[in-house]
Amino acid sequence: MEKKWFTISVYSENNVGLLNRISGIFLKRHINIESLNVSKSEIEGVSKFTVVVYTTEDWTRKIVMQIEKQIEVIKAFYHTDEETIYQESALFKIGSHLLFDERQIQNIIKDSHAQIVTVSREFFVLAKTGKREEIEEMYRLLKPYGIMQFVRSGRITVTKAEMKISSLLAAMEK
Repeated sequence: MEKKWFTISVYSENNVGLLNRISGIFLKRHINIESLNVSKSEIEGVSKFTVVVYTTEDWTRKIVMQIEKQIEVIKAFYHTDEETIYQESALFKIGSHLLFDERQIQNIIKDSHAQIVTVSREFFVLAKTGKREEIEEMYRLLKPYGIMQFVRSGRITVTKAEMKISSLLAAMEK
């Protein structure tokens, strides 16, 4: 089986230690977590873990089955990139003198559809939202000018198809 990108969505109660147990499932199988995000979900009192991995579908299916065995986990799903709409966000801190002295910096900002978040005497901060490749391209373009700080979020994603989690929870409440 060929390796490809998978997004695993885990709906759960938000209990201490769950993240550690979930990451242990990946560790045992020597599968690297490429991106991780945990947030409130569309369902009151339910958290959503979004985990991105690069592996085979067979391994992804096995991981999801193991995750679902955790007592706090309500349901876990996996999807390919083609089945989801996803974004990442990044912040770039750059020396302020470059904003005014290097015309190319202004072109990079404009061409990448980045936003200037703040400007001070010493630095300015750019925000970029997009696919991982778009953020990596902007990083590559800015690197020669000197990036003072850089941070990228984990992937956030929604599926193109309807997620059955809300109806599943409604059925469980009856």
